[in-house]
Amino acid sequence: MDFIQAVLLGLIQGLTEFLPVSSSAHLRIASELMGIGDAGAAFTAITQIGTELAVIVFFWRDIIRIIGRWFRSLTGAVPRRDPDALMGWWIILGSIPIIVLGLLFQDQIESTFRSLWIVASTLIVFGLLLGLADWVGKRALTLDRLNWKHGLIYGLAQALALIPGVSRSGGTITAGLLMGYTREAAARYSFLLAIPAVLGSGFYQLYKALKEPSVTPMGMTLVATVIAFVVALVVIGVFMRYISRHSFLPFVVYRVLLGVVIMVLLATGVLGAGGDAVSAVHQ
Repeated sequence: MDFIQAVLLGLIQGLTEFLPVSSSAHLRIASELMGIGDAGAAFTAITQIGTELAVIVFFWRDIIRIIGRWFRSLTGAVPRRDPDALMGWWIILGSIPIIVLGLLFQDQIESTFRSLWIVASTLIVFGLLLGLADWVGKRALTLDRLNWKHGLIYGLAQALALIPGVSRSGGTITAGLLMGYTREAAARYSFLLAIPAVLGSGFYQLYKALKEPSVTPMGMTLVATVIAFVVALVVIGVFMRYISRHSFLPFVVYRVLLGVVIMVLLATGVLGAGGDAVSAVHQ
């Protein structure tokens, strides 16, 4: 990976992390098209630190308020049913599924699940699910109606994003819409819920990469992470304004078309599937 490729991958990560199109899928596809093979799960996780730092900057006041009132609720200084204190609990609860499943399926996440056949399939299937949810969802609930059941469902939806192509924001927003939340509420909670899991995964992969620098190019990874942070900071604001007025249909169409194009490129041999054992099945 050279400097230009790192910049391009960082740009892609920043542009796609918060859109319901799967940043990990785009990094997987882009790195293959660049001729550098699979940039790897570690590279993806570390660059996501940049995009999550953008979330922290953008939602700084909300995050400080939630953390502060959650801690104060433990001592009784704030009612335990306080909306911000409860939000802290729901974020903790919603983070559990992705942590547990991420540890259980770590080997598959870093190999089998990264097959471009799987990426293409999940882009299409979960794109159609997003369209269905946006169509049938009542879009009436706001985050003050969030409860532990909904928090857990959000968390299970987020865990699906361990498979490239699902999309962390796409999965959680789809779940939120199906449960009746507004587009803005579903997206807002999706971004807040991602912070613990993404930062945890990113710093864990960073620790591993620092121990084995020959596996992950740290210099270029850092470049991509910084670029991702800057771009993501702009994208969050634009995306939140967009969904307050428009549907997710353009993202649905894009996902389906991209998935079909990838399948065609795989079938014609233009792209290699990757994903270790899975790729062998399709060769």
